[in-house]
Amino acid sequence: MQQQTLAKAIDVNGIGLHSGAQVRLSLKPAPAGHGIVFVRTDVTDRDNVIPALWNKVVDTRLCTVIANEDGVSVGTIEHLMAALRGCGIDNLRIELDGPEVPVMDGSAAPFVEKIDEAGIRMQGKARRVIKILKEITLEQDGKTVRLRPAIGSSFGGRIDFDHPSIGRQDYTIQLLNGNFRHDLADARTFGFAHEVEALRRNGLALGGSLDNAIVLDQDKVLNDEGLRYYDEFIRHKLLDAIGDLYLAGMPILGAYEADKPGHAMNNAILHQLFAQPDCWVMVDLELDDRAGMPFGKGLESAAAISA
Repeated sequence: MQQQTLAKAIDVNGIGLHSGAQVRLSLKPAPAGHGIVFVRTDVTDRDNVIPALWNKVVDTRLCTVIANEDGVSVGTIEHLMAALRGCGIDNLRIELDGPEVPVMDGSAAPFVEKIDEAGIRMQGKARRVIKILKEITLEQDGKTVRLRPAIGSSFGGRIDFDHPSIGRQDYTIQLLNGNFRHDLADARTFGFAHEVEALRRNGLALGGSLDNAIVLDQDKVLNDEGLRYYDEFIRHKLLDAIGDLYLAGMPILGAYEADKPGHAMNNAILHQLFAQPDCWVMVDLELDDRAGMPFGKGLESAAAISA
């Protein structure tokens, strides 16, 4: 399977979830082997390039934030990263004129629509993936996340909220044949009205609204249109996980399983993974025509990505 980038550049405009400021975003094709990088065009006095990598994550409290050595950061990247993973984009230069990616409607669907509009170009070089060789598990504060060997790439999770509109929800998806587009992409982020009020008092969530998030009070969903799925909450949690795990620098071939998933645990499991080089290997991804499933070929040292 070949690496892919966009067939042409595309522009996206929207507001930042936390800053409330208008942000202009440009997605530009990049050469094979380039990976995904963010570029802060509003920063001109220091290095403004931030690679989309696990070891650049500096904050996971409300969203995923990455930064470079000069302290230039970009936040709320998880929905865009999920769209890139779900659409199979390996190489991209993402330029933006503010500190966070536009929240759009609170899901990855607007980014997927823009990617589909631009088209995808194959690049004639094998796609590289991280193949999980041994199971690793992380448990912390009643939360669990696990990576284990598996055919293909799957994401499964469970949440349990003491709220009548959420409750306990389970969902698993194997990323195959573009199903991210219709099974997860339009699942929106969510929050509780009392938490939004507290965040705004602290200068956060200034761009949040019923137009870009599911908002709940003590009893119900406040959005007039209701939910897009009865289990939209766990679907969005897995959307976030797909975006967060794409900060591995390439797709992960294996199964992600989590109980109470979140940004902090997602980044922590990547740190644990790359600290154990016997648990994974970098491979070229090919397609087994007999089963229609991806498999790895060409095992080699993965030191470069764990450095």
